[in-house]
Amino acid sequence: MTQPGDVQDPPQAAEGGSDLVLQGVTKRFGDFVAVDDLDLTVPQGAFFALLGPSGCGKTTTLRMVAGLEVPTVGTIHIGGQDISHLKPYKRPVNTVFQSYALFPHLTIFENVAFGLRRQKKSDVERQVDEMLELVELTPMASRKPGQLSGGQQQRVALARALINRPQVLLLDEPLGALDLKLRRQMQIELKRIQTEVGITFVHVTHDQEEAMTMADTVAVMNAGIIEQMGAPKELYEHPRTTFAANFLGQSNLVRGTVGGGDGSNVTIDAHGARLVCPRDRAPAGISEVWVGIRPEKVFLAGAGTETADGSNLMRGGVVTDVSFIGVSTQYLTRLPWGQELMIFEQNSGARESFRVGDPVDLHWLPEHTFLLDAAQDASAGVEIEGED
Repeated sequence: MTQPGDVQDPPQAAEGGSDLVLQGVTKRFGDFVAVDDLDLTVPQGAFFALLGPSGCGKTTTLRMVAGLEVPTVGTIHIGGQDISHLKPYKRPVNTVFQSYALFPHLTIFENVAFGLRRQKKSDVERQVDEMLELVELTPMASRKPGQLSGGQQQRVALARALINRPQVLLLDEPLGALDLKLRRQMQIELKRIQTEVGITFVHVTHDQEEAMTMADTVAVMNAGIIEQMGAPKELYEHPRTTFAANFLGQSNLVRGTVGGGDGSNVTIDAHGARLVCPRDRAPAGISEVWVGIRPEKVFLAGAGTETADGSNLMRGGVVTDVSFIGVSTQYLTRLPWGQELMIFEQNSGARESFRVGDPVDLHWLPEHTFLLDAAQDASAGVEIEGED
């Protein structure tokens, strides 16, 4: 029986590094397809996040890499070695779970040393000392897990996994049990540690902020497939599906019809408002679209005080809700056709706030607009239920 911290010495990587490669991977549970024909390459040394709601297939994907599930179809390689059917303890991977699974009767030092001692490694004390220094827990070495905070226990679990030098470290919702403030601190710590050790991290989470804060590359999963993958800023600024637009942050989506344009822009009629969008942010050959704009990109103005003058402008709004949340104020504004749009404004103190019932106009820069195919569900990714 394997224990936390067990891992064999990683096999030597093939030429070209130790990329994690999934090819045509499908996982079925009876008639249910949890992961559907997935092709994915995670470059060696990357901090990669699988982001999605419960039931999207992200945890199943991670479990297949860990060896806790076997693909129904397809292969998984690390560094050119096919690990698809290897036992978990024979894979060059380790996993850190949301439940830290520390040994309560052992000191922090011995928890971290556990895997090395089972493998009868030499120079254990030096390696453990180095790892405790990396996770900034040297003064806690003689304590038991029950004497540590949740964040400190998480760092012990991380040190115990890293000390075996896996080629890939899998993180399954590792910060889910922490409170918000501590979770944000640990996000920064995890990113620092990954940069220092240079090991591939594959992080599974449903928390958008967590994924964008830490990962170099984020894959947004939905219903067993990857909807979109890229750098966090690219995904946020240029979503290609309504699911990605809604799940990664929040988006206002207004129905419109493309009506022409010039070489660099397209024009859209949206409930009588003439809007402009850069052509490279519009799907080719689609006339019926969702006009997308992020809430923090929209500015409110008193009714009739703004002209279009290079901006996209929607008139006739009425503020229906105001929520003060410290760094910003969130407004809901109902437009003449009945749709409510959300606007986030920084509380800079530069101007007076609006109140419920105030008549307003909305304006934003054309380059912050994106267009999506109106055949897609505008509510996709907004409210998700289910279990992974």
